[in-house]
Amino acid sequence: MQRKYSLKKNAQFKYVRRRGTSSGSHELVLLYVPGRTLKIGFSVGKKLGCAVERNRIKRRLRALCMPLLPRMKKGLYVFIAREPAVRAGFDKLGRAVNNTLCRQNLLLPEVLPSPEGERPQC
Repeated sequence: MQRKYSLKKNAQFKYVRRRGTSSGSHELVLLYVPGRTLKIGFSVGKKLGCAVERNRIKRRLRALCMPLLPRMKKGLYVFIAREPAVRAGFDKLGRAVNNTLCRQNLLLPEVLPSPEGERPQC
């Protein structure tokens, strides 16, 4: 993910935590605050495992968010991983990300029409 899309400072994370609206799934929690730019942060606590496992979860979440960037509404996002995210496969984690974004109505409609056989994402 490009640096311009990343939440980096602790103050930004605290702001989203204090002001944001939340939506959760079994694997993760999404906090969102509307804003002028699109910034995304990922939080994985030490309870979820050693550094290798925590970084693996963050890499997966980043990879899942990259194709969704053009469709995401502008604002500040923080994805907080829960304990089942450690055991979840890539597809299951992808469905959790998509469902939490859809639940808060944060995905813009697709620009291109989807092929005949596929269902819309939201």
